[in-house]
Amino acid sequence: MTLLTSVFAAIICTIIWYKNAPKNEMLVGILCWIYWGASIMWLVDAIFEYVELGPEYFRPAPADMLNDFFLGLSVVALGLIIWLVILLIKDPKGVIKKKLSGKK
Repeated sequence: MTLLTSVFAAIICTIIWYKNAPKNEMLVGILCWIYWGASIMWLVDAIFEYVELGPEYFRPAPADMLNDFFLGLSVVALGLIIWLVILLIKDPKGVIKKKLSGKK
């Protein structure tokens, strides 16, 4: 479930990025890299777990699936937090700079 959650987040993010590709005002490309990186990480994890468990890998307990889903949601939320911090630091629209300088 962690792999599926991060892949779906990466696909949705990539579609949003591609739709607005010429103008990258919100730095969505960074979010895409974060989610695709997480997806590759979970894919490698799934491969090693399959090598270890064999066919049992495809018959997880419902509690394990729920835990994996919550872990996947946590990864998506952490990716959003990292993206927001980067967005606030780079301030592509200059909103924070205007607020701090007192200009309207």
